Amino acid sequence: MHKFFFCNLPSLAACVILLACVRPGHAAETIWPEPPSRLSLPTPYGTLDIKTSGYIYESRLMLNGIDLQPKIEGLLNITYAFSVSKAKAFVALVSIGRGNNACPISYRWVTIHKGGYKVSPIFGSCSNQIKVSAQGHMFTLATPNEQKPDKTDIYVYDGKNIRRRHP
Repeated sequence: MHKFFFCNLPSLAACVILLACVRPGHAAETIWPEPPSRLSLPTPYGTLDIKTSGYIYESRLMLNGIDLQPKIEGLLNITYAFSVSKAKAFVALVSIGRGNNACPISYRWVTIHKGGYKVSPIFGSCSNQIKVSAQGHMFTLATPNEQKPDKTDIYVYDGKNIRRRHP
């Protein structure tokens, strides 16, 4: 016994229009949230501050009024900060703009603890479109790939090293 599918003309027309509007083979476009921005991060181990300058790209990152080493300079923002209770530390993501059109933005993680601080190497895909998450002592930044913007680069920081997963 065969079953037949019957539909009325308006329903069929709606299905045809819907199928014509859908682009097969294309993934949904990623929506990138606007990253937060702060100029100061007080912690029990000191205050991470951005010392602004008259020239926008000469702001400096400081801990308790002293420049961090290596020196971090540019158009700076403390975009995300996490408290890591097990390590008794605070980890901040700092965005760095240098006015370079080829790569307008890069990032560094700064870990502040009782004994001082640690600065990660510079990383990123030259985009201010980021998604950041933390799980335990692992910090993840997702951002569009520089050469293939429809692909996502994932950077994972474990407090020591940054690993990049390519698309």
